[in-house]
Amino acid sequence: MSVTITIPTPLRQFTSGRTEVTVEAQTAAEALDRLTTDHPDLRKHLYNDRNALRNFVNVYVNEEDIRHGNGPETSLKDGDTIMIVPAIAGGGTR
Repeated sequence: MSVTITIPTPLRQFTSGRTEVTVEAQTAAEALDRLTTDHPDLRKHLYNDRNALRNFVNVYVNEEDIRHGNGPETSLKDGDTIMIVPAIAGGGTR
């Protein structure tokens, strides 16, 4: 199944500036694995040393947070869209 992964601006430098990447995958985990296989420098920004998604990386399949479903094993269907949304910390003014 062909799915599109939307790459957020801070991570595009690791996908040669691409805003979207299309992969063939059955689950969110498989899609992200294919993405990071094709763009290996991206892996360390998405996964920790235990090969789990980093806490500050949010992944959505068709606008649904995968944490509210089956996590990385969330099933995909042809044409689905995956969004990677890294949490960005910032300080406010006092």
